[in-house]
Amino acid sequence: MTAGFLNGLFGSGGGTIIVPSMEKFLKIETHKAHATAIAIILPLSIASAVMYAQGEMPDLPTIIAVSVGGIAGGFIGAKILCKLSSSLLHKVFGVCMVAAGLRLIF
Repeated sequence: MTAGFLNGLFGSGGGTIIVPSMEKFLKIETHKAHATAIAIILPLSIASAVMYAQGEMPDLPTIIAVSVGGIAGGFIGAKILCKLSSSLLHKVFGVCMVAAGLRLIF
């Protein structure tokens, strides 16, 4: 529920909330938590997009362009995910979260 709320409010929540929560509270292995979060992001995003569309319609050309890049990146990322150790995956994920946080602050 928290991930859905954050996804609807900020357009995020899948990776930032679900992955650490599944690892810590559900004791799910790192790779499986990331893979599960990827699968969860799609229905959360669709639900949020439907709710946003009831108010202000999103920009369709941008949706298409970003989706094409996201799909390609998703395939590449999934291939790389399988090759990373849990320790390295945690470090890469942490660096990405810190970078995103700093970008929001500055």
